[in-house]
Parts: sequence; structure tokens; C-alpha cells
Amino acid sequence: MCRICDASRAIEVRETSRRRFLQFTGGIAATLAFAPAAFAKDPKAKDTKPPPKPQNQMSPAAALDRLMKGNARYVEGVSRRHDFKSEREALVGGQNPFASILSCADSRIAPEYAFDSSRGDLFVCRVAGNFANDDTVASLEYGVAVLNSPLILVLGHDSCGAVDATIKSLKDNTTLPGHLPSLVNALAPAVKASADKPGDKLANAIRQNVIDVVARLKSATPILSAAAAEGKIKVVGGIYRLDSGKVELVG
Repeated sequence: MCRICDASRAIEVRETSRRRFLQFTGGIAATLAFAPAAFAKDPKAKDTKPPPKPQNQMSPAAALDRLMKGNARYVEGVSRRHDFKSEREALVGGQNPFASILSCADSRIAPEYAFDSSRGDLFVCRVAGNFANDDTVASLEYGVAVLNSPLILVLGHDSCGAVDATIKSLKDNTTLPGHLPSLVNALAPAVKASADKPGDKLANAIRQNVIDVVARLKSATPILSAAAAEGKIKVVGGIYRLDSGKVELVG
């Protein structure tokens, strides 16, 4: 083949590749632009199969009431007996949790126990310091948009080691080893915002962190903020008391 033909073919291949690339990136942009719509269900479509746990379909207010009643049973030591075998069978085909929990990873905090809940009831995200990064926000978006969870609870707790470590790191101007500085960066705003408040610095920072995370989730666009504005979800905060197991809501 002549050199002119080779050159023409090379130009044609480059132009084809360029067009495909532009089409691909354009498709991505369109998908991102209409992300909320991607989760929306066709109002004319009929669900042929009932949810695995019909009793979990409830309003945000009812979900919060159910959550707190479960905590009351846990505090009193009268938790219900759960039939895990039947629940496993019912949940094979899907899930519809009535609440989503963003909790600290502390081993003393177990949301499923603290709220006397069964399998498939709670959609739980856990990270030291119970802060909201992009991954946890995305997970909670999934819980709301796909699983139809009507409630999000941000759950802090007494004597949080992650918050305490952040206070000490900022005070001493030290850098923690490994990836721990990422926790400090996430929790530092709450520690700084509560630094001048009277009372216990650790307790104040723990409370402030819960308040800040609730605010962030309520304003997280496009999914959570829209659902909150429309009243489809409720976002609240709470603090777990280690001595009693009681969860106190933070207003």
C-alpha cells in the first residue's frame, strides 16, 4: 500500500477514535446530569412483588418512633427474640430497611442491638468518628433512593476515641501515624467549632460533630437534600450513652 493511503487510513482511524471518545464522555456527562432521575421509578409501573418486609414501609416520623422504642427495650433489657432463620429466607431477594444509621466503628456501639432491630431493618454505615465523607454520603444516597429508607440517624457516642485523638492532635500540633490524619481532618471542624464552649471539651466536640454531620447530609445534593425538602426522609442526630445504652436525640 502507498504512503498516501497509509496516511489517509491513519487520519481516518484517529477521527473515528476521537468521535467515539466524545460520544463516550458525552454519555457520562448526561448520566451524571440526570443521576437523580436514574433512581426514579416509573409512576405507571406496578410492583408485582411485595417488599421483603412490608412492615418496614412507613413515614419518617413513624420510623423514628419505632427506632426509639427499640432503644427503650434495649435499655430495659427486654429485647425481643428474633427469628434469624426466617428473616434470612425472606431477605434473599431484596431489602427495604426502615432506617439508615451512620455510626462510629467503636466496638461498643452496635446499632442493631441498640435499637433492638432484626435483619433487614437497618442500613448501617460505620466509620471511626461517624463523619460523612463522599463514600458514606453515597451509601446513604443508595439507602434513600434505591432502598426507600425514610430515616437517617447520625449516631455519636460518649468517649469517642477518634474525636479525642483529634483534640489532642490539634492541641499538641502533632501528626498521627498511617492514615489516621484523615480522621483528624474530618473531625477537626467540629473540634474547632466547639473549642470555646463551656463544659467538657470532648463531650462538646462529639455533640458538635453529630450536629455538623446532620447538617451536611440534609444539604447533600442532589439526592438527600431533595428528599429532605420533600419530606420523604428525616435526618436526625443522636448520642449513645455507654453507661446505660440510651440514645439521646440531638436537636
